[in-house]
Amino acid sequence: MNEEFSQDEKNGFYKAVFSRRDVRSHFMPEPIDDKTLSKILNAAHHAPSVGFSQPWNFILIKDVETRKKVKESFDDERKRSATLVEDPKRTKYLSLRLEGILSSAVNVCVTYDPTKFGPFVIGRSSIPETGIYSVCCAIQNLWLAARTEGIGLGWVSILSNDDLKKILEIPEHVVPIAYLCLGHVSEFAEKPDLETVGWLPRLDLKDVVFYEKWNSLDDPTWNQIRQMIVSNLDYA
Repeated sequence: MNEEFSQDEKNGFYKAVFSRRDVRSHFMPEPIDDKTLSKILNAAHHAPSVGFSQPWNFILIKDVETRKKVKESFDDERKRSATLVEDPKRTKYLSLRLEGILSSAVNVCVTYDPTKFGPFVIGRSSIPETGIYSVCCAIQNLWLAARTEGIGLGWVSILSNDDLKKILEIPEHVVPIAYLCLGHVSEFAEKPDLETVGWLPRLDLKDVVFYEKWNSLDDPTWNQIRQMIVSNLDYA
């Protein structure tokens, strides 16, 4: 378990990171092999969690009628959210493909159960949100594992959690965190869809790194790495 990663293994990891995409289209009807899906879920289950609480559950969904109900929630929420932005951005927003609920092979709802292992969880007493953050770590593991296996994944966040609880019969104390669409795809886009269509630009790394304190950009003890970041090296 303490062996170093080979250069090929490192390259494989970074390839998964940089080529991971939020897939909304290009899904194909081919089902996901059960062994592959099990491996992806197992990778998610081995994510770090606050106090080793493992507060996640994964609801696997194939039933078409269930997915149609989820799609109805998406359609309702999309119309509602469109009222929050003015044209021409509203028209552009409504033209975007933002889900693959019915076209993907399987849907997965990832949930957060704050009651697992009782009310006291080491590390959660000061920042309760760390439980949700732990579930997000599991989702990222799942996403990277899916990409490694050639499976596309799309996170549908334009949904009502109240609707999901009713449709999937989720207990009141359990919180839906992510509704994911998984399936084989005809291609993985070179860039994220929203970057390609010009919805938002990708920020440079230099624009999001501070040194020692908020908004500090020129601390002399960090000059070397700052120059590397400002030079925008090709880390891939």
